[in-house]
Amino acid sequence: MYPRNKHVSSFKNITVTELVTMLQQHDLKLIDVRTDAEISRGKIPQGEVLPLHLLPLRMHDLQKSAKTVFYCQMGGRSSQAAAFAAGNGFTDVYNLQGGITAWAHAGMPIA
Repeated sequence: MYPRNKHVSSFKNITVTELVTMLQQHDLKLIDVRTDAEISRGKIPQGEVLPLHLLPLRMHDLQKSAKTVFYCQMGGRSSQAAAFAAGNGFTDVYNLQGGITAWAHAGMPIA
């Protein structure tokens, strides 16, 4: 096997505090990859809904160079989404560690 290319695009895990700072300072896309049932219980106000299973079909709707943060309930599915986006040419990709659960535990607003 050939060694993996070390320059392959990847994503960074961020904390709630880092996301709050990014939301204040940067124009970014915040993508909620949870199911409709989960979203009906609340979401981060700035979040756009794009369920994980639809991500491959809707990638063309997203800008590859935009700062993009994915989140889900606990951070697992959003890390899959972030890895998928990074593997498909997105250059500035983040995953919210702990997902909306961490957001809520930090006392942040839920819409």
